[in-house]
Amino acid sequence: RSDYPNQVNNVLGFPFIFRGALDVRARAINDAMKLAAAHALAELAREDVPDAVIRSYGDEPITYGPDYIIPKPFDDRVLLWVSPAVARAAIESGVARREVKDWDGYVDLLETRLGHSRGFMVPIINRAQRRPLKKIVFPEGDEKPILRAAQRLVEEEICRPVLLGNPESIERVATELKVDLTNIEIVNPMEDDRRFGYRETLFEARARKGVTETRARRLLFRTRWFGMMMLHEGDADGLVAGVSMSYADVIRPALQTIGRAPDYNRVAGLYVIITADGRQFFLADTTVNIEPTAEDIAEIARMSAATARRFGAVPRVAMLSFSNFGDSSHASAEKMRRATKIVHETAPGLLADGEMQADTAVMKDILDESFPFNRLGGDSANVLIFPNIDAGNVAYKLLMRIGSCEAIGPILMGMNRPVHVLQTSSDVQDIVNMTAITVNDAWQRRYDEDEE
Repeated sequence: RSDYPNQVNNVLGFPFIFRGALDVRARAINDAMKLAAAHALAELAREDVPDAVIRSYGDEPITYGPDYIIPKPFDDRVLLWVSPAVARAAIESGVARREVKDWDGYVDLLETRLGHSRGFMVPIINRAQRRPLKKIVFPEGDEKPILRAAQRLVEEEICRPVLLGNPESIERVATELKVDLTNIEIVNPMEDDRRFGYRETLFEARARKGVTETRARRLLFRTRWFGMMMLHEGDADGLVAGVSMSYADVIRPALQTIGRAPDYNRVAGLYVIITADGRQFFLADTTVNIEPTAEDIAEIARMSAATARRFGAVPRVAMLSFSNFGDSSHASAEKMRRATKIVHETAPGLLADGEMQADTAVMKDILDESFPFNRLGGDSANVLIFPNIDAGNVAYKLLMRIGSCEAIGPILMGMNRPVHVLQTSSDVQDIVNMTAITVNDAWQRRYDEDEE
């Protein structure tokens, strides 16, 4: 029970003590193991509380103090703190029959038990942590979730966060949240001397597109524009924004400063959808192109396949429609047939086919029995390309809300530098996840440049 502040709920102890004991095949549960569990709970209570836990308790702020000295029962991080502590104590006290050689790997394994999306993100975060830190810009520097995420990013050594905004405002909110600003860079676009050089570059690039010198100067007072120019000029490696801005407010300055990657004619948005049984699907375009042409769709398919490969998947691309392989002559079905043909011509090695209905795409039995001629390599599709943004956006939101699926995204594809747009409902974990993806994109871009 948890009727009162700091009341110890059994669920905080027993499951995780047993988990740690079983994982090292302990002969007994001794005092050292129980003390280790108690110390782990005490240490966790001092950490920033996840948004999901705060929402479970009425959205009231939860911070370490007289009414909160022990984690809440709904805090799933208890598994990651208590079980390793118990396992280590069992080994050190001599009751364990199995050693743990890689403690980081053990914690990663535990994290996969918390949900498929956590398991999906573990290798991505690990890759970010194993490399020298990249500098990632956050234009919404005084937003609470951004500040809390920045502290996490520093603690977990994922990146070097740069917060844009008024330093006094950022410091005030940080004090309120008890966020440690050590190793977090704060930049005020109103006073930073780089704005003069950025203004000249922006004016030169946009002078024939309606931007005067005066307008360029004013735009750079806006944190999102200043952040984009930091990225453009190599003063940062990536940018993440969107908790207080619309999608268009982020993507418009990104396109006007950083622009598209040379290999692509447009950008597109993708969501990774993870089903209850752990299957992964890559859905595009879900956020950018309202009514793409066949040529656009073919390009979206190629960039989505490349994104799937970066996440370790073998892409099998389905061009979705209400029609199966020519059984309708409607213009929409014809568009997806043409897009499929373009993909076959421009990327002949890619496993892709269409047009096909959504259930056909994801059900191997239907493909094998009714359409044995398909070119998906003997399996169902995992990259789903939609005919327009209506279909893509509706599909991923229904899967999230009533399909018991977890979603990671939106992932912005086709930019010349790593830029990602958060949902306005993003919590700290969402921001950490998207930042880790941004860091990996930055490293991938450097790798691609070195290959060239």
